[in-house]
Amino acid sequence: MTQLYLIRHGIAAEPTDYATDEERPLTEVGQKKTRKVAERLKQLDLKFDILLSSPLVRARQTADILQEVGLCGDVEIFTPLVPDGAIQEWMAWWQTWKAERGHDGKIALVGHQPDLGNWAEILVWGEVREKLVVKKAGVIGVELPDTASPVGRSLLFWLAPPRLLL
Repeated sequence: MTQLYLIRHGIAAEPTDYATDEERPLTEVGQKKTRKVAERLKQLDLKFDILLSSPLVRARQTADILQEVGLCGDVEIFTPLVPDGAIQEWMAWWQTWKAERGHDGKIALVGHQPDLGNWAEILVWGEVREKLVVKKAGVIGVELPDTASPVGRSLLFWLAPPRLLL
């Protein structure tokens, strides 16, 4: 079974301070809080086989912190994790990744809200209900089934706002 961890980027600069949303970095507080969350995840013996990140600066910085702490080796930029990205593109990637590896593993996705909450709902309930919210630097864990489509057949096993990890 694949364990999927949906991780929202840390606290970012205000949108009005940057020309585009894509350029907004983590604030100093966001960097520190994200590092503390990452260190706590490491203490819980969590290690990802791969981490996919949105290309937006704040998500890439979050992914870099997770990698620096030792939660993963490989980090890949994955364009479907941009705001309003398509979960179908990620599911196609996942099927290929599983086939190439010959087994399941632990995958982390670093992205944005409401998309991460919506993706978790699609996987668990088969539809978006707008009920699951991933707080900044928070984590949702979803177990994906070994066979068939994960849509509506996955199991939510972790919903942790950063305050529970600090």
